[in-house]
Amino acid sequence: MDVTTLAEVTGNLNAVGYGLAAIGPGIGLGILIGKTIEGMARQPEVAGQLRATMFLGVAFVELLALLGLVAGFLFPAA
Repeated sequence: MDVTTLAEVTGNLNAVGYGLAAIGPGIGLGILIGKTIEGMARQPEVAGQLRATMFLGVAFVELLALLGLVAGFLFPAA
C-alpha cells in the first residue's frame, strides 16, 4: 500500500468513528427534548424552568458529540 491509500483509509475510519460517537448524543437529545415538551404539556406553569434546564442539558449532551469529533483528531487510526 502506498501512503495515499493509508491516508484515505484513516480518514474513512475517523468518519465512521465520529458517526458512531454521534449516535449517543442524537438519541440523548431526542429523549431530552421530548421529555421536556411532555413536561411542559403536563404542567405549563413550570415551562420556563423546564426550558432553562433543557438548554443546560442540551449543552452537556452536545459536548459529548464534540468530544467524539476531537477524539478522532487526537487518536487517529494508524
